[in-house]
Amino acid sequence: MSDALNYLVAARPDAIKPYFKFLKEAGRHLDTRTRDLISVITKVDAQTEGGFRQYLTRALRNGASPNEVLDALLMAFPTLGLAKIVWAVDIILDMDIPEFRPENLDAEPRWHDVAALHELPDGEVSRLDCDGRGLFIYRNGDTLRVYDSRCPHQVTNIPHLALEGTRLTCPKHHWVFDITTGECVEVGNRPLRQFEHRLQDGRLQVFW
Repeated sequence: MSDALNYLVAARPDAIKPYFKFLKEAGRHLDTRTRDLISVITKVDAQTEGGFRQYLTRALRNGASPNEVLDALLMAFPTLGLAKIVWAVDIILDMDIPEFRPENLDAEPRWHDVAALHELPDGEVSRLDCDGRGLFIYRNGDTLRVYDSRCPHQVTNIPHLALEGTRLTCPKHHWVFDITTGECVEVGNRPLRQFEHRLQDGRLQVFW
């Protein structure tokens, strides 16, 4: 929630909490993905950019595909109109989410060859780009952890300069992550997205 909503919950709990209860009850017969897509549409209709970025991220995290998001926007054309749909797509393009790129919309998940193991310094974090996606890779001996470089809050692409030791700080809203575990340790409450990986003939391969 925004700082303003958090404030209202604290200042006027008797007024605000029933509202959130109403919203929850109103959607209790909907599956999570459908509820998320409806929330995305309401944010586009109101043209609240922060809310749209947040709910789009939530929808993707809860299993909605980019194609489903685009279909939901286009199906809502009668109420949204072309201008609001273009407004939403402009934001999606600005977010530069790899899954929304035309060549990836119908792509099946697969293994990607990232780097040779000897190229990843032991006890350190490497920031690499592979097939249009940024990765943070933490190596501790033979143990590897591979994370998406995008913050789970609003998919901001976190640069290597945001790393201090094993602490990674998103420059947009200052969520802080422990790169050894992926857990968010300050401000936010969701971990970095971690990818399945394997070593094949001395090379790191990552699945997405």
